[in-house]
Amino acid sequence: MNISDAQKAVDNWIKAHGVRYFNELTNMAQLTEEVGEVARIIARRYGEQSEKESDKNKDLGEELADVVFVVLCLANQTGIDLQTAFDKKMDKKAKRDHERHHNNDKLK
Repeated sequence: MNISDAQKAVDNWIKAHGVRYFNELTNMAQLTEEVGEVARIIARRYGEQSEKESDKNKDLGEELADVVFVVLCLANQTGIDLQTAFDKKMDKKAKRDHERHHNNDKLK
């Protein structure tokens, strides 16, 4: 599934199950909450914090998917074609960062 298809799938889900989109500020708060859940898992599973027993069953993939879902909601409700924006960003990064990263001694 490409990003455009994902945006359509989210929009269809909202129409079938969600009544309406939460407003943009609510979705921004939701996004912050979801990113926090991802950060908690990463910090405890891969970082130096110990993982609490209650966190051991948390699914990182599911939490990342929650982040993607809310990002797609925000794109839909603000009229952003995220596929086009992403493609443009990848092109920009490829042109701007190719030599920079190859010449970065910290990455060798």
